[in-house]
Amino acid sequence: MPQTDLDVIGVGNAIVDVLAKADDAFLAQHDIVKGGMVLIDEEQAKSVYDAMAPGVEISGGSAANSVACVASLGGKGGFIGKVADDALGEIFRHDLKALGVEFSTAPLQNGPATGRCLINVTPDAQRSMTTFLGAAGYASIDDIDPDQIARAAIIFFEGYLFEPETPRQAFYKAAEIAQKNKRRTALTLSDSGCVERQFDAFNDFIDQHIDILLANETEAAALFQTGDMNAIIEKAKNTCELTVVTRSEKGSILIPREGEVIAIDAVTPEKLEDTTGAGDAYAAGLLFGLAQGFPLARAGALGSLAASEVISHFGARPAQSLKAMAQSAELL
Repeated sequence: MPQTDLDVIGVGNAIVDVLAKADDAFLAQHDIVKGGMVLIDEEQAKSVYDAMAPGVEISGGSAANSVACVASLGGKGGFIGKVADDALGEIFRHDLKALGVEFSTAPLQNGPATGRCLINVTPDAQRSMTTFLGAAGYASIDDIDPDQIARAAIIFFEGYLFEPETPRQAFYKAAEIAQKNKRRTALTLSDSGCVERQFDAFNDFIDQHIDILLANETEAAALFQTGDMNAIIEKAKNTCELTVVTRSEKGSILIPREGEVIAIDAVTPEKLEDTTGAGDAYAAGLLFGLAQGFPLARAGALGSLAASEVISHFGARPAQSLKAMAQSAELL
């Protein structure tokens, strides 16, 4: 069996984030769902982008953000996702590789442009996302390298990319390779709308292939068909080896199939600036901790710490070393 020299491989959307400040009136004017994520076409992307306030462009994508945080924690991450052979695609590739993340997916030729996510952040720090997937939606089974999957302790799937049929087949292939090599698999549900639209398909994939499930309260309610946390806990215990429900300022709940439920406190930053990427960072800390063999409570605490750093500034990737923060908190 190959050695696990990668802590986490993320399989997800290769997206460049465009972040700008906005007010609720702007969201209403452009039919943007506050706090959610909706897919748009290239023409809509241009219209919203042209109307947005000046902002910043940062390589993003949920699973890519997570592996960037794994790298900041001192771990070794890998990423599988599709960009086009264009300027934004090259920026995305450079940004990941500069962090030490292994990213070797071939670029898309003769197709749509590299995807971008237009993120409007309101004064309450809520991020409202409109996403043009572009090339990201063309990730396929041909992009899955069995040797690379076998080298990772945990393969982490991004729910956003589960919706298109072609990437979904790549998910199944990667998960089957992971199981064959006795590697753990993790899935973030990403958005309650994804769960509602793909309810049966999500449940099938989770039942067959997922060891670790991550969701926020809204996503968990959509999957388990109840908003009652006690009922969610009971259903979760019968679903995966480990289910994690994040609850924003209320922290998170770790629900193992065997053993007691563990409540993890949130870590409050000095200033809450932008919640973009909070779940991605939490997933990174948790999964890195599990890949390192940490106890559940310590892995969850690492997730909360990583999330606190990311929400303290604009943008979804760390602005300071998560490893140094974790060492100061005596978690590493």
